[in-house]
Amino acid sequence: MTHTISTRRDFLATGAAMAGAAFAAGPSGLITPARAQSLAPTPTMNGGANNYIPGAPVVTRIGRGGFWMTGTVRRAGDGAPLRGMRIQIWAHTTEGREDQPQSHGATMTAADGTFRLEMPQIVPMFGQPHAHLAYEGEGFKTVFLRPVMASARDKSLSAHFVLQPV
Repeated sequence: MTHTISTRRDFLATGAAMAGAAFAAGPSGLITPARAQSLAPTPTMNGGANNYIPGAPVVTRIGRGGFWMTGTVRRAGDGAPLRGMRIQIWAHTTEGREDQPQSHGATMTAADGTFRLEMPQIVPMFGQPHAHLAYEGEGFKTVFLRPVMASARDKSLSAHFVLQPV
């Protein structure tokens, strides 16, 4: 039986040779980051529009807070972040049901397309802890999302929109 003893020098030399071979091969996935050629729009989810109240006010927080709803909004095709998009959020929480106006609020996206809104802890309704979100505005198709939390103990949930221009 033959034993091969590798040294640190062997390891570094092999790594350098592999990196050099990749660089010499020209542009590749190792050298140039991949870019999205066409980002597909987000489809509306079944049940996403349940208890939707058009025109919920833009708020800094829903209720007493303690839970964070976050996400991103991008344009279909090139994936550019969209600023100033109105995202409405509602859920069944420790402070109210999802069909009650006090459980609804909207927020606007920042320059980088992100949004975040503090709200009361989401609790299970029909067995699943979930939130409802809607893009509502002009210039893009309306999208309703209904993301489900992995655990009712989670303190945050994210949802991501890719909007299709009309």
